[in-house]
Amino acid sequence: MSDELTSLVVVMLYDLQERKFEARYIDDEEPIAVVKEVECYLCSFRTKLAAALARCRIKHDALSIEHILPETIRKQEQRATALPLYAWINTLKASLEEVHSSLQKEGFTEVESVSEFGDYSYCLDKHCEDVLIFPSFLKEHLLTLELFTTYKLLFQDKSRSLAVRSVKALLNMDDDVLVANMGSWLTLAHMSVLMNQETSKVFVCGVKSVAKEAELKDLFAQMECKNIELLREDFTNIDPTDHKLQKVKVILLLPRCSALGVSNPIEFILKEHEDAELLRDLSQGSVAEDKLNMLAQQQLKELMHAMQFAKVQAVVYCTCSVYPEENEAVVNNALASGAEGTKAQPYKLCPPVLPLCCKSEVNSSAENFFKLEPSDISNSCFIAVLTREKDPSESVSVKDVLARAAAKGLLEGIDLAKPTKKEEKKKKKHKVTQPKTAAKEAVMQSKIQEFLEREMKPSVIESDASAVNITASTSQVVNQTKNSIPLKKTAKPLSNSSLPTMSKNTLASPSMQKVFERQRNIRKPKSEDRVMLLKPVEIVLPPVLMPYFNPQGNRSQISSNHYYYRWVGGKNGTYSTISPSASKRLIKSKELSSPGKHSRPWL
Repeated sequence: MSDELTSLVVVMLYDLQERKFEARYIDDEEPIAVVKEVECYLCSFRTKLAAALARCRIKHDALSIEHILPETIRKQEQRATALPLYAWINTLKASLEEVHSSLQKEGFTEVESVSEFGDYSYCLDKHCEDVLIFPSFLKEHLLTLELFTTYKLLFQDKSRSLAVRSVKALLNMDDDVLVANMGSWLTLAHMSVLMNQETSKVFVCGVKSVAKEAELKDLFAQMECKNIELLREDFTNIDPTDHKLQKVKVILLLPRCSALGVSNPIEFILKEHEDAELLRDLSQGSVAEDKLNMLAQQQLKELMHAMQFAKVQAVVYCTCSVYPEENEAVVNNALASGAEGTKAQPYKLCPPVLPLCCKSEVNSSAENFFKLEPSDISNSCFIAVLTREKDPSESVSVKDVLARAAAKGLLEGIDLAKPTKKEEKKKKKHKVTQPKTAAKEAVMQSKIQEFLEREMKPSVIESDASAVNITASTSQVVNQTKNSIPLKKTAKPLSNSSLPTMSKNTLASPSMQKVFERQRNIRKPKSEDRVMLLKPVEIVLPPVLMPYFNPQGNRSQISSNHYYYRWVGGKNGTYSTISPSASKRLIKSKELSSPGKHSRPWL
């Protein structure tokens, strides 16, 4: 018997042992003649084979034939029987709400997590929002549903959905994607569904057979995927400067790997078109070192080639291996070597673009990798996202560029110190626009001036001598104000502590009005000057002389009691009266006394 039939013999022998060599029903239209031939040979040696298996169990101290297998393979098989089913939604044919509604009509109930699974239940995946999870024992029933027969829901390993989702997170609206390895057509369709059908394309390498190309186009048409373009060349033979690929911004790299992190390697290898020769190694629970090195070298070659595409901004590298030689080592070696023959920015590791749902994922993200360990709910998955480093020239200002050009002598006769038109406009705008605080202070000053004008109207005609004295004292106050409050100074506003508090006694007279008119002109800032921040001050107005009527006669006299009106600046702008004695005490002790109330106050 040839070596090519060894795998078939092993599988059929296992099947016969499970059935205890009982005869099976043979269809009259059995198409494979070699299967019948092998089965006849095995059945003819049934007794000898049973005795040989018994001796083998005794030798390995195994209770059954399953215990002859390595422990890793037994655990793998146990996980495979309980591993839930993952299906992604074809949103080109059905929305998430429509799928939920259809499942509810079929008697399914949505639950929060896999741990809550019942007879007919499902849940949403935590990493991919368009992926549903079903119990494994429902597979045959699910395949009969209209959702699956019309390609609205499609079964696929979760690791491929994670890779596709990672690519989607890096894409802009009109970017193209290059899938380096043919793999499963389901991966190509899922990538197409997540992209814009009108403006983006999915390029796939390695479709060499015309029959295979026609088959794929028919499948994609049924799934309504219109933006997939098939390429005949292998990925490593494609020219990075190919004009068709100039819009490609992300490359999805799914290289062949040992697949030791997959619970059901046979099904995975058949669906993803992996290397069938790995089954011999996987049956031993490990991969030979020379085979592992060969896989790692091919993976590094493909990753290095992906980094040579100058227009590409990111590469997503995904495997189902548990060996660091195929995962971290390949990525680190590629980054250390760099992309040769290109002037583009070098690559760096990017943090995972997928949500982190458990502690182990958070720990692996510290190394900028996304990892899923083999478990009862998922197969192994390793994802590395490589993105180009930011070009430092993009963040350099115009001034820096001009300075570098001037240093090289490229800007002879051009004065760099001269501000640009934009800068001049900004400066003019800054001068015209006053701060909000300064505007509020201007309003307050105008209210103060209005109050002074209203209060300073002469009520009694004074003598010329007294007017001269008052004019002199008032001029002194005005000069003091000029020296203490510089109105046209453009520096920062003065602090409150730097403004003095004024307390002067003045008399109301016609000349007083002229003095205050001059003072108002001095205080009034021009439109182009900055309004300074002033502290509210206390002003004691001149005494008011009221006519005094003697009850014994009609002769009017000037009352000897003078009342001083005090105006205190503040939010309310209030005023009160002070007696002469209180005013003197105020000047001496600089403390406010209780105000006296005048019999005839006015505003």
